[in-house]
Amino acid sequence: MNHIYLDHNATTPLRPEVLEEMLPYMTAHFGNPSSVHWAGRAVSGALETARERVAALINASPTEIVFTSCGSEADNFALKGAAGALRAKGRHIITTAVEHPAVLETCHALEARGWQVSYLPVDAEGQLDLVQLESLISQETVLLSVMWANNETGNLFPIADIGEIARKHGVLFHSDMVQAVGRVPLDVKAAKLGLAAISGHKFGAPKGVGALYIRADTQLEPLIHGGHQERNRRGGTSNVAGIVGLGAASEHAARESGETIGQLRSLRDRLQAGLFASIENLHLNGSAAHDKRLPNTLNLSFAGVSGESLLLNLDLKGIAASSGSACSSGTLEASHVIAAMGIDPILAQSSVRFSLGRENTLEEIEHVLTVLPAIVERLRRISPLGS
Repeated sequence: MNHIYLDHNATTPLRPEVLEEMLPYMTAHFGNPSSVHWAGRAVSGALETARERVAALINASPTEIVFTSCGSEADNFALKGAAGALRAKGRHIITTAVEHPAVLETCHALEARGWQVSYLPVDAEGQLDLVQLESLISQETVLLSVMWANNETGNLFPIADIGEIARKHGVLFHSDMVQAVGRVPLDVKAAKLGLAAISGHKFGAPKGVGALYIRADTQLEPLIHGGHQERNRRGGTSNVAGIVGLGAASEHAARESGETIGQLRSLRDRLQAGLFASIENLHLNGSAAHDKRLPNTLNLSFAGVSGESLLLNLDLKGIAASSGSACSSGTLEASHVIAAMGIDPILAQSSVRFSLGRENTLEEIEHVLTVLPAIVERLRRISPLGS
């Protein structure tokens, strides 16, 4: 059975060329970059090369890049670190109702410590009202956190416009950019970001490595203590091989950005058009406009079908998709993103996310279009949701 992987928003395959660059740092170049002897010197330069590559991808300076273990750590570092550094100025944070759990649960933890958090709602297409956002800003507001791209619907938020609002009011602006890297052009300077999180395994680097952009003038309390690594901003022995992989993946993403975006959009549009042509009572979750969503993401509700049943049947055919955030899998609760859009709870249970990657082919998409309509038809005949 051939396998078709359409869950790239959960994770992506490690690129072979990235692995090739990593391998020497798992074997011959084994030193600790903090060591001053030859073994440490042999690897310390590789970290700085990776830092330059990551910085170039998002238009930052290398000194503004701090390596982390993942995107979730980067988000935690940004929010908790900013809260610690800015608490004397105010104790109010604004975020959105559709953020990744790494942001939402961090905000809940800060609320337990006495912080006030405003959760900006979204409309039926998952978009934000920037007038409402600006109205939430008060003299107590010190931090604004809005993701660049939503991991479930693929919706893109107007980060540059939000950055201008934050600049006007003197509010520090953080963005979870995890899903956007390699899928849309990124420029942290143009967006007026003070903080931004990325995760390597979302764009061809290994799991277990990420980074936080910290603008040069941004004050942040360390999240992890215990060493002088990362210019005293993040303690802990550096994951050299992972960081080298992150740097390599960043360089490939920067070089291939335009080609990859076009390829992903073409395949996603073919999948969307084919499914709407062959399946009735199908609902798009999120914005339909190309400039308001990621080129690789398609979130659909198949009325009358349990999303879980649909995913299981696709899996039996060797097709991998998901119902939403991989970080929330295993829970029985409906997607907080779909719920925030006001979608009927029963229809929300039928939502499935297809997220494509550079490895996908037109032949794979055509195979999905051959298999999926029959699965939906059969499940609707036996599902209580269809009665």
